[in-house]
Amino acid sequence: MRSKRSFLNAEQTRLVWDGPGLVAGVDEAGRGPLAGPVVAAAVILDELAPIAGLADSKKLTERRREQLYDEIRAKALCCSVAQASVEEIDRLNILNATMLAMRRAVLGLRLRPAKVLIDGNRLPEIDVLAEAVVGGDALVPAISAASILAKVTRDRLLVELHGRHPEYGFGRHKGYGTAEHLQALRRLGPLPEHRRSFAPVAQAATAHRAPTQEAAP
Repeated sequence: MRSKRSFLNAEQTRLVWDGPGLVAGVDEAGRGPLAGPVVAAAVILDELAPIAGLADSKKLTERRREQLYDEIRAKALCCSVAQASVEEIDRLNILNATMLAMRRAVLGLRLRPAKVLIDGNRLPEIDVLAEAVVGGDALVPAISAASILAKVTRDRLLVELHGRHPEYGFGRHKGYGTAEHLQALRRLGPLPEHRRSFAPVAQAATAHRAPTQEAAP
């Protein structure tokens, strides 16, 4: 026997795909990195202005993402990019902060969608009919477009951070926990842009506090 929750999910899926009206795709970038905000985007594509080559942003080259970013901005009926800050990530946890960024992206759309398709298996709290689509960034063009906007926006933020703190290498690893990034964290300690709720950052912060505490009278 199906649970009530399963029934509602099945009914919601039918309505999402069959109902009339504008459809928005939503995706995020930056759940895994040790630094920087998590960024979400919502996109309503124009069926009369198709965009060739939309795909999961992670499967595209940086150059191709940049090209598609400009084309999406030019051709989409509307799009919205939002974020949740490092402080919000540390206070709410990364999952809840991601849902917050997605909610902000949907609310930021100039046009109200009749339904929202969201990459993944969880839904933010929004007052619009919504469906979570696992692997949606490779299956649904509007989600692919959102994936690209979110990824390019976040990468640009990390390149800006690299300009202020080149010693951490943000322009290369974009905040992910690469060997280069972890080594810089251990050597230099975390910046305000680092997520203290993530274990490698917390460990580096503790290590850099310890000598000061030991030296205190």
